[in-house]
Amino acid sequence: MNLARSACRMACAAALLAATAAHAHPTAHGAPAALAAPQAPAEAAKVIDAFHAALRQGDTAAAAALLTDAVLIFEAGGAERSKAEYASAHLPGDAVFAQAVGSELTRRTGGTSGDLAWAASEGRTRGRYKDRDVDRITTETMVLRRQAGAWRIVHVHWSSRAASTAH
Repeated sequence: MNLARSACRMACAAALLAATAAHAHPTAHGAPAALAAPQAPAEAAKVIDAFHAALRQGDTAAAAALLTDAVLIFEAGGAERSKAEYASAHLPGDAVFAQAVGSELTRRTGGTSGDLAWAASEGRTRGRYKDRDVDRITTETMVLRRQAGAWRIVHVHWSSRAASTAH
């Protein structure tokens, strides 16, 4: 079994165990509260935030540095099975998109089990990209592994839908 699949299976088990213990909710101002368990989840969340910041800055090298070589990325029914595959396919476009369209994190929950951490984030992406208006409700799940003392992303699952016009 390859490393990414093994990590995903372990992370799913950890997520099920930790789900009832680690939930965060938006504050009164809409900003997400910190992940519930102290040090490790907060450190893992910083890596996720740094990944998104690197994309917004167009720094694909910095974004890629936060991924393991065997990262598994699911998006829109597709899969990229390594950092090299993602870097040669969607990473540059993801950076261009992130630079053009603003995003808002509305909720995050997560937890850890040993050297694995997970975070499930909800948000909204709005702006204009390629002469089209973008208004999407987004969800993201990331699994991270602590390697040599640093958290790195081993799995990403992105999903989105059109925002309702009723809001």
